[in-house]
Amino acid sequence: MKFDMGSTTLSQLGKSTVGSTDDLGTLIKWLIQAAEPLEGKFNGAGKAAFDRFKAHADGITSDLNSSLGAILGGQSGMDTAFGSGDLEMQDNSHHTMGAANFDAARFGAR
Repeated sequence: MKFDMGSTTLSQLGKSTVGSTDDLGTLIKWLIQAAEPLEGKFNGAGKAAFDRFKAHADGITSDLNSSLGAILGGQSGMDTAFGSGDLEMQDNSHHTMGAANFDAARFGAR
């Protein structure tokens, strides 16, 4: 298995996630509006569940947005970690190359 990720993958993913937060809240509101014609058409547990969902829609939206915010924070942290790891690997490679004796590796007559 090969894991290959570009240097901008996580930052691009973060930008997509930010837009998804707004989209999610809008979709929940549209769902409630779309279900309005069904109100009063059913009884019992279905009605209770619908009424509960409708009453808690703002809380549900807030909870989902908080969860997406946490995901975004995780993506940002991973982006920072990958970026600093990349720079650290570059620094270590330059340091090791500076200490290497490349002349000793030549195979041939001098």
